[in-house]
Amino acid sequence: MKLNAIIVEDEETSREILKNYLKKYCPNINVLGEAANIEEALVLIRNNDLDVVFLDVEMPFGNAFDLLEKVGDINFETIFVTAYNHYAIDALNAHASYYLMKPISIDELIKAVDYVTEIKTKEDALQDQVLVPKTNVVNGKITIPQQDGFEVLETANILYCKADDNYTEIYLNNNKKKLVSKTLKYFEEALLGSSFARVHKSYLVNVNEVVKYVKGKGGSVILSNGKEVMVSASKKSDLLSYFK
Repeated sequence: MKLNAIIVEDEETSREILKNYLKKYCPNINVLGEAANIEEALVLIRNNDLDVVFLDVEMPFGNAFDLLEKVGDINFETIFVTAYNHYAIDALNAHASYYLMKPISIDELIKAVDYVTEIKTKEDALQDQVLVPKTNVVNGKITIPQQDGFEVLETANILYCKADDNYTEIYLNNNKKKLVSKTLKYFEEALLGSSFARVHKSYLVNVNEVVKYVKGKGGSVILSNGKEVMVSASKKSDLLSYFK
């Protein structure tokens, strides 16, 4: 996997050496920029979505720990690169992923990058699991993927879901609507085991919100908000089985 990175190092020669090593031996590292001091580093960190920061400890007008304190909420891995081993404990306390000594050993650099790559791979795998809409039968919740994470909805608050090509419109009992880039079939499977019935090719309804059934070949249901949803003849028996 590709990892976005920056190099924070006050010595230009050291920056060039590390950048060349990464390019040659760690091709999955995408160096987005370089900083020679804390202020330059802060700009890069705040303006980029970073996976890892290669960080020298001693810099003019502050050190690596001052930088990390200024960043505050750290959402990237840190690989310390320094000529001094007495910062190791401080680096550990700052949750550093790896501690590289200068002059940089190529083997150690590769190990450091492999370690961070493994961390990021596991994080992405876990996130992918969470971002798959699914229900928790005990808690009655479903996760809805969003660009910046996911939203948790109470399944009891969902009135019905409506197909919109490859999207699904989720209608809630507070008159709000969520548009999700997943098919209705996807949500039918995600809500399996909950009180939701596929009553039509375009509709999945919360049967707890059904207040009336109107007879017909398939008929229709009236939901608690007054919405009438047609029922396909082929889905009629599935729906009525909830009310036996």
